[in-house]
Amino acid sequence: MSYVFPPPAAVSVEVKGRSERFPVNRVYCVGRNYASHAREMGKDPDREPPFFFTKPANALVPNDATIPYPPRTANLHHEIELVIAIGKGGRDIAVGSALSHVFGYAVGNDLTRRDLQFAARDAGRPWDTGKAFDRSAPITAIQPAEGKGFEKGRIWLKVNGEVKQQADVADLIWGVPEIIAELSTLFELAPGDLIFTGTPAGVGAIRSGDRVEGGIDGLDTLVTTIG
Repeated sequence: MSYVFPPPAAVSVEVKGRSERFPVNRVYCVGRNYASHAREMGKDPDREPPFFFTKPANALVPNDATIPYPPRTANLHHEIELVIAIGKGGRDIAVGSALSHVFGYAVGNDLTRRDLQFAARDAGRPWDTGKAFDRSAPITAIQPAEGKGFEKGRIWLKVNGEVKQQADVADLIWGVPEIIAELSTLFELAPGDLIFTGTPAGVGAIRSGDRVEGGIDGLDTLVTTIG
């Protein structure tokens, strides 16, 4: 097969303890999935179905990277999150079998151009400019799940050594199996899909020169420097 120009390189994420890498298909994100974060965004947390948005696969950034401060924003925010890596696809997946579709877990940072997100929200427009920009999804190596769920564990983020976000994965409004089940009613999930599961309270601005560190118990620490 020939192309009019060389196709882009495949996007993949490191797998902890393995030489093989995880090939990325799509990147989904869950909005306002911690009650504390919903409140700080001016919303009331409830148990209505979660809502989703996406980032392009090439927005992913490996651990320990330095990334440039993005253009067209004066209010770049951090959002530390548990990431689900899907290893087996499916549609209309039952909550009880959802964990069998999980390959592993990682730590991600849903970087957000908050000013552009709010401008789009207030105008009733999509969030793409605020969420789906270049290098907006730093991520650690994926820890294989080995059939296990992820029901609890301290989740935290520091900026220049100062704690900004701290909670527990147990505080998720919608847990891992429920997220997978609900998302699979909207899209047919495929091996290689990643799901950013939402961030706790404490989101805030980061600036050029900042060192951002975040983690979840049992997973690697994510380190990103804003250039």
